[in-house]
Amino acid sequence: MNWLDEVPWNKEGMITAVAQDASSGRILMVAWMNREALKETVERMQAVYWSRSRNKRWRKGEESGHTQKVLELRLDCDADAILLKVEQAGGIACHTGRESCFFRKLEDGRWVSMDPVLKDPKLIYGEK
Repeated sequence: MNWLDEVPWNKEGMITAVAQDASSGRILMVAWMNREALKETVERMQAVYWSRSRNKRWRKGEESGHTQKVLELRLDCDADAILLKVEQAGGIACHTGRESCFFRKLEDGRWVSMDPVLKDPKLIYGEK
């Protein structure tokens, strides 16, 4: 059996992918992968996801330059999520210009931004 056949893809052919900074252990982002994205990730050892909004493969950093070098991949105990331990280029994983997509914390019934913007998204992606 091929290792890709052991992944229990959901009805849309996807699996949740969690990117974790290999050095700090901080969770950087959560995305989706389909079979082709996971296969390409392993072949290149660079993170490749499936963009549901664009309906296509998304090579992390193809626009921003903030690529993710994959050091290790793990499948969780229920086989319903992939963990990618990565080196994050530029220290920015989030399209908002922050280190992590998990920058909001619930405090007193409201979401508060806890992490600074490291680089203005307009400088990363240009004016939109």
